[in-house]
Amino acid sequence: MIHPNNIVAMWSLGFATYKMMAEAQTVIAFGLLGMAGVWSVTPSENVRMITEKTKALRQSATAASKATLQGKSPEKVLARALTPIGSKTAANYKRLSKRGFSKR
Repeated sequence: MIHPNNIVAMWSLGFATYKMMAEAQTVIAFGLLGMAGVWSVTPSENVRMITEKTKALRQSATAASKATLQGKSPEKVLARALTPIGSKTAANYKRLSKRGFSKR
């Protein structure tokens, strides 16, 4: 039988994953629209899109590895892995959604 706490943890992890994925898709759309000149982005946005992904992935792998070595449960390992990526997608969504359409 599955413990109720595990069910709540898995639901929370599922919602956090969904939120991160939705924000990531929106950020990708903003980036593509920025490349097309439709969305207002800074000149450094293209480089930023690439460089910050490697940093977030490295932080995610480190957090998951530490949690695994500490003997954390699978849902806690996944949650720790998701945290750096989710934080970055949330920040990017917030930052880029404020920019608006290009005034060209």
